[in-house]
Amino acid sequence: MGKVSLEGLEFFAYHGYYDEEQKIGNKYSVDISVYADLDEAAREDQLNETIDYEKLYKIITNEINRPSRLLEHIGKRIMDAVMEKFPMVKAVEVSVSKYNPPIGGVCHRAVVSLEQQRS
Repeated sequence: MGKVSLEGLEFFAYHGYYDEEQKIGNKYSVDISVYADLDEAAREDQLNETIDYEKLYKIITNEINRPSRLLEHIGKRIMDAVMEKFPMVKAVEVSVSKYNPPIGGVCHRAVVSLEQQRS
């Protein structure tokens, strides 16, 4: 089993529970780790035998650009899309962060982390 990760991806997007959050937007970040059998890629040196992180980034970009109320919803959509695009994936871990969340106090970012395994 191997792991391909993208860390510290940053986006400006329009998510939030409150309507005004969806109008003004905010900065978000995503970290993702994708688990799969990477032995063939290691032996053969072929991109089609691994998780293409350019395609992985495009999946995340597509999902982060679809407005949502909850970070959990964004994370779930990202995991589902990764599982659909890459049949070799055994599990996905994703963290979605919102910078300066409107909680009435100082908070650098709110983070939701999710995991999903292929059944």
